[in-house]
Amino acid sequence: MARVSLALVPTAFVRKRGAWLRFRSGRILDVMTHTSVTAYAAPAPKAPLERTTIPRRELGAHDILIEIKYAGICHSDIHQVDNGWGEGIFPMVPGHEIAGVVAAVGSEVTRHQVGDRVGVGCMVDSCRECDNCKAGFEQHCTGTGPVMTYNATGRDGEPTYGGYSTHIVVTEDFAVRIPEGIALDVTAPLLCAGITVYSPLARWGAAPGKKVAVVGLGGLGHMAVQIARAKGAEVTVLSQSLRKKEDGLKLGASDYRATSDPATFEELANSFDLIINTVSADLDLGAYLGLLRTNGTLVQVGAPEQPLRTSPFALIQNNRAMAGSSIGGIPETQEMLDFCAAHGIGAQIEVIPAEEINDAYRRVQASDVRYRFVIDVSTM
Repeated sequence: MARVSLALVPTAFVRKRGAWLRFRSGRILDVMTHTSVTAYAAPAPKAPLERTTIPRRELGAHDILIEIKYAGICHSDIHQVDNGWGEGIFPMVPGHEIAGVVAAVGSEVTRHQVGDRVGVGCMVDSCRECDNCKAGFEQHCTGTGPVMTYNATGRDGEPTYGGYSTHIVVTEDFAVRIPEGIALDVTAPLLCAGITVYSPLARWGAAPGKKVAVVGLGGLGHMAVQIARAKGAEVTVLSQSLRKKEDGLKLGASDYRATSDPATFEELANSFDLIINTVSADLDLGAYLGLLRTNGTLVQVGAPEQPLRTSPFALIQNNRAMAGSSIGGIPETQEMLDFCAAHGIGAQIEVIPAEEINDAYRRVQASDVRYRFVIDVSTM
C-alpha cells in the first residue's frame, strides 16, 4: 500500500507509545489515548443524550480508524434509546449512518488507506463464513448473526457504540467507499435510509414500465422516491395529507395522493406493481394491498413497535404478496452508493450541532424535519 504524507490529509492519527498523535497539515494538534473518544450517549432508557467519553478498541491488523465527519439521525435511533424494541444496552451511543475519513489503518489492511472517504452503516461485523455472508447478505448472517453498529455485543464481548462520536474503529470489510462527487453530509443517511429502500427496489425490479408507490414521505420515503425514479419507474407517493406534495413532485414522483381521502383507495385500486411501506405506524394493510396489481408485492421496511395485521384474503386475491426487507449487505450497499453518486442522489438534510441532538429527536417524533437530521461531528 502506498504511503500517504500526513500533510496531504485533513486530519491523520499516528500510533506512538500507547497514544494517538493527531495531526493536521503535518502538525501535531493533540494526543488521544486509543481507548477514549468523545460521544453523545443515552445513560438510560428514554433519558436525554449527553456528552461523554467512550472506549474504542485498539487498532487491529484488519481495522481502520475513522474520523467521523457526519452522523445521520435515524428514527430507529429513537426507538432504541426509548428501548421500544427491548434489550437495550446502556449507556447507548446511537448512530448507524456514518460518513468520515480514514485516519489510520491496521498493518494488514488492503481495502482502504489514510485519507479515503468511507461510510459505515448498520453493521460492523458478521461471521463471514455462513452461506449468507459468503453471498453478500451479511445482514442475514446465520452464524454469529450480524454485529450491529450500536446496541450490540462485538466479538470481543464488549458493547458496540455508534456514530454519535468523533471516531470509530471497524474492520475494513464493513466500511464502504464513498464515491467522489457526493458530499459526506448528504451521504451519511444513505448508509441506512438509502440502502433500506434501494434493496427492495432492486430486488423487486423497479424499472421502466413499472408503477411504484411509496407510503410516507419521510427519511426513508424521500430516498425511495428518488431512487425509484432514477431506476425509471413511475412513482406515486401515498401520504396521510398533501402537506408535502410539492416536495414529493420535486423529488421525482409523478403523483401524490392523500391516504386520509377514501377516494384514493378507490381510484388507485389494482394500480401498482410494487408498494414500499416506509412508515412505522399501524396501517390498514388490507386497504394498501388492494392497490396492488395481480402478482404485485407490498414490501414493509418501516418497523412499528406493534405487530402488523391483515386478512389473508387481501393476499389471496390476485396473488398479491407481502414481504419484508432489512437494509442490504456490504456489496449492495456499495452498489447503492455508486448508483446514487452516478445519478446525483443525496438525502435532503438539516445539519445540526451535537448540542441539538435531543431537540432533533423531539422534532423527528413530531415529523418536523425535511427529511433527515445530520450531526456535524466537529461540534462535539
